[in-house]
Amino acid sequence: MTKFPDAIDSSKIGTYPAGVWSGGGHFYDEVLEYRVWVYSDDDGEYFCPFENYKSALRFSKKTIGAKDPDVLILQREYVDEPQEGVFVKITSERVAEWRPEWLQNSKREKGSIDRFIAEQNRKNG
Repeated sequence: MTKFPDAIDSSKIGTYPAGVWSGGGHFYDEVLEYRVWVYSDDDGEYFCPFENYKSALRFSKKTIGAKDPDVLILQREYVDEPQEGVFVKITSERVAEWRPEWLQNSKREKGSIDRFIAEQNRKNG
């Protein structure tokens, strides 16, 4: 199993809104929480928040109607693609829900977004 980072602030687990951006941005700054969405005929759709991926995965495997874990991330800067092949750096905070595997090699560092956009421009020509 791949090691994913724990949430940045355990005291805030479960306080984030259910409705957030889905995917996008290519880079993340912080992990806020892991979420397991559960679908139940009796209770409808809801999620259970966790501090780490391991706990979320364990819960998802033993809970009827549970999906695989997602991760809630904070992006202080991110990449927008307003049209196919056109990439723009956005400097504004947003919260998004990602697949945990997207965390691999996508932690934003100084210059990450500028390098990414320059590389895409070279590829697209």
